[in-house]
Amino acid sequence: MGLSDIRDRIAKAEADAGRAPGSVELIAVSKVQPLERVEAVLEEGHRLFGENKVQEARGKWPEFMSRFEGVSVHLIGPLQTNKARQAMELFSAIHSVDRPKLATTIARLAQEMGQCPDLFLQVNTGEEPQKAGVLPAEADAFIAEVRALDLPVKGLMCIPPAEETPSLHFALLAKIAERNGLTGLSMGMSSDFEEAIALGATHVRVGSAIFGERDYG
Repeated sequence: MGLSDIRDRIAKAEADAGRAPGSVELIAVSKVQPLERVEAVLEEGHRLFGENKVQEARGKWPEFMSRFEGVSVHLIGPLQTNKARQAMELFSAIHSVDRPKLATTIARLAQEMGQCPDLFLQVNTGEEPQKAGVLPAEADAFIAEVRALDLPVKGLMCIPPAEETPSLHFALLAKIAERNGLTGLSMGMSSDFEEAIALGATHVRVGSAIFGERDYG
């Protein structure tokens, strides 16, 4: 497996779903990956990456961005409010806006900085107590609340429970997005991105299938 294989599978999934070629963006999840693996994927021409932690991204991406044109990095992991400014300076999108306090902080900083990354609101579709995200029943109200802050809400994100059928969660997220007029759907990972594409994903987050298994040491 590697970048070209994943690109081919995405193209096939788009075609099978009757979707336009290139309608799905591949986020190469580079968290905890050795720099040489990340550089190899950059050398292959890929330019969209995902990171889980602000600190790790700050230590990795400024140099790569100075060497490779057109690189875009998205934050896909949880964000603490005290790291919001750093995140807004580095990332072109944040996929994990999961609570009103964070949204309010981002809105205040956006006014100060005169710019804001694209935002995806995280929905806890499995209603798992250990997982971030608003509950599905509260999603409509949260979307309205964040929009009222004049923030660029591009879509929704979810991480289905590991032991449940992911397609049920993808369909739920798509339904919430549709009734709120949102087109962005950040859903699907290495093991299930084809199912996500069939159900409308616009951004899939694939890591180990591109880079190889992570070594957390």
